[in-house]
Amino acid sequence: MSFPLLAVSSGEPAGIGPDICLDLPQAGLNAHCVVFGDKNLLAERARLLGKPVRLRNYCAGMPSEPGVLDICHIPLRAPVRAGVLNTANAAYVLDILDAVYRGVEDGRFAAMLTAPLHKGVMNDAGGAFFSGHTEYLAEKSGTRQVVMMLAGGGLRVALATTHLPLHAVPGAIDKPLLLSVLRILDGDLRRKFGIAAPKILVAGLNPHAGEGGHLGREEIDIITPALSAARAEGLDVHGPFPADTLFQPFMLKDADAVLAMYHDQGLPVLKFASFGQGVNITLGLPFIRTSVDHGTALDLAGSGRADSGSLMAAARLAAEMAACTNGGRRA
Repeated sequence: MSFPLLAVSSGEPAGIGPDICLDLPQAGLNAHCVVFGDKNLLAERARLLGKPVRLRNYCAGMPSEPGVLDICHIPLRAPVRAGVLNTANAAYVLDILDAVYRGVEDGRFAAMLTAPLHKGVMNDAGGAFFSGHTEYLAEKSGTRQVVMMLAGGGLRVALATTHLPLHAVPGAIDKPLLLSVLRILDGDLRRKFGIAAPKILVAGLNPHAGEGGHLGREEIDIITPALSAARAEGLDVHGPFPADTLFQPFMLKDADAVLAMYHDQGLPVLKFASFGQGVNITLGLPFIRTSVDHGTALDLAGSGRADSGSLMAAARLAAEMAACTNGGRRA
């Protein structure tokens, strides 16, 4: 039986990325996962944690085997101690990410799955500013705009803006942005999730969705016109709704996704419903990319206490999305 072939970035070597990647062979996934990273580091972490996994150098075309983790070896730039960051390995993290990107870009792999990296150490190492996986992959692929969406707990929540200070959010939201985000969200729900006619609910920006302009005019002047334009293009979009009542079962029962205006408007609800099992998806890229919903957890690295649930959920979802696209490479 063939499974979608997934390229997995093992992320920051001092964090829990290597630890949780070691759980992939035991997860019963309908996917063949190939981990990109230093094979010696993974072997050392497996010994430290007592994980019963056999590591194998991956060659194109080889089938998956039970209990075996296939590795594309990328050598470390410096020795690693669990939980201790080293700027010398920032280049190693980029080596991994670039290799995984090449694998999905040229079609050898059906999807990309990323374990967490540490943006602080990436930037402390010098060189070009590194703002995150999403922006890096968008730039490499020549993608003008991407959309961050998290899935879990029966919810899909996309964001109109992402990592902005709260005072900057209103100025960042305009009609062209919202219309573009809605097009990407609708298009990828169709192409990558196999939803024929997605129904999207949209949150307002202000309390009570502006309360008729008394608590802000963004809903009247920006969000409602953007939704009208989207509906004119055939998108099934609804709102703007007050965010404090939008995330209710009776509102969400027929919806395929929610568009929140900013990071901490939508994601606390989703993470409450699914923390440890949530998946971060980058929409708008010309390939499938899923990721964990957590960071490097340096204090847990090498301890045996790291929870691999989010990585497993991200792998399952990547495999499902690959099946929906019907074009992903299979092993």
